[in-house]
Amino acid sequence: MRVERSELSVPASRPDMIGKALATGADVVFLDLEDSVAPDEKEEARANVIRAMRELDWGGRPAAYRINALDTPFFYRDLIEVAEGAGERLGLILIPKVDRPEDLYAVDVLLAGVERRLGLEVGKIRLEAQIETARGLANADAIARATSRLETLIFGPGDYAASVRMPLENIGMAGEWDELYPGHRFHYAMHRIVVAARAAGVKAVDGPYADYRDPDGLRRSCQIARSLGFDGKWCIHPAQIGVVNEVFSPTRRELEWARKVVAAYEEAKAAGSGAVSVDGRMVDAANIRMAQNALDLARAAGML
Repeated sequence: MRVERSELSVPASRPDMIGKALATGADVVFLDLEDSVAPDEKEEARANVIRAMRELDWGGRPAAYRINALDTPFFYRDLIEVAEGAGERLGLILIPKVDRPEDLYAVDVLLAGVERRLGLEVGKIRLEAQIETARGLANADAIARATSRLETLIFGPGDYAASVRMPLENIGMAGEWDELYPGHRFHYAMHRIVVAARAAGVKAVDGPYADYRDPDGLRRSCQIARSLGFDGKWCIHPAQIGVVNEVFSPTRRELEWARKVVAAYEEAKAAGSGAVSVDGRMVDAANIRMAQNALDLARAAGML
């Protein structure tokens, strides 16, 4: 189990930032070739990605980067040039604006060709897909099952808001329109992505919170995402990693409860009893699964 509580974005055009990002406690660090890189800098940025993957220590993380969307003139070179240049060091590619399962199929076929040419195991390079449009959300179930390479669905709230013509001032942050709407405006999209991810057996990561100087707002945003079932959150600045890792890790109280539930279940099973009770309350199969999930996450995060 690979934890993905925090996913830190680093502009691939800024090699001075890459080493610093890899020294942080982020669970995933990816080098971005898309929105954070100007068109005339993308070619040089690809070279930075290859160099970073081949020369730097990624600290046990998969060496990761984000390509440009499939409908751009940058896509094919982002994919082939970097995949061939990084070779066996490349572990993970983020695909933005995935609208349909065929998008991932196209990437899958191209990567299989690269892997065969380099003598790598086919399927070694893993994928994460961003759901950022109305069409992508409508096809979320099929996208989540499009390829065995897929590990994670990521919600992109900014582009999603633009796609559905939703007014939005700052990505991930509450504003005037959130106060007017009687509920959480992104609830449907977020939970839809979680359901698609869980049904396909992949992870779900929430999008970024724009103001890295607002830890309280970030914490609230993380708590909402975790309450809906997300595994983690995208970070745009190293200052956000601590809060994100904390919120998406089991609390001490959760771990104490999980240990009690699992111990009570093992005792009941050994005694041949079907009834499980913890602190005077009956515990069912769903409680046991949630307790085991908490313990598994804690072990993967090095908490146990």
